[in-house]
Amino acid sequence: MQVQEIMTSNPACCTPQMNLQQVARMMTEFDCGAIPVVEDAQTHQLIGIITDRDITCRAVAAGQNPFSATVGDCMTNPVWTVSPDTDLEDCIRMMEEYHIRRIPVSDGSGCCCGIVAQADIARCAPEQEAGILVQEISQPGPPTMM
Repeated sequence: MQVQEIMTSNPACCTPQMNLQQVARMMTEFDCGAIPVVEDAQTHQLIGIITDRDITCRAVAAGQNPFSATVGDCMTNPVWTVSPDTDLEDCIRMMEEYHIRRIPVSDGSGCCCGIVAQADIARCAPEQEAGILVQEISQPGPPTMM
């Protein structure tokens, strides 16, 4: 099975200039905890990801004003990605290794074309693989790219 078979295609994306309240509203509207960050709405060049945890830990806990702080102030960049034709098992291994719950999917030109969440894998992967993924991601001390 390939990533393209389970990914959410054309996910809602934000830009680094948006304020945190705007992106938090997007998370509420689209019922998600992560939004891919793209250079601009026209090109969809993937440059990062922002999660509800990024907002909480990097902005609010650090004393930043969420009404004036921007996505660019606390997004995760660079970001781990997979391509649509990545084998699902390879995607799962990457998520386990880097302790990530959601991974953007980028096409050959670096544009965001999808996202794979832990929940997508839980719905589509064999039960044992999904259980191992949850266990591995939940281990403390994830490696970071920063």
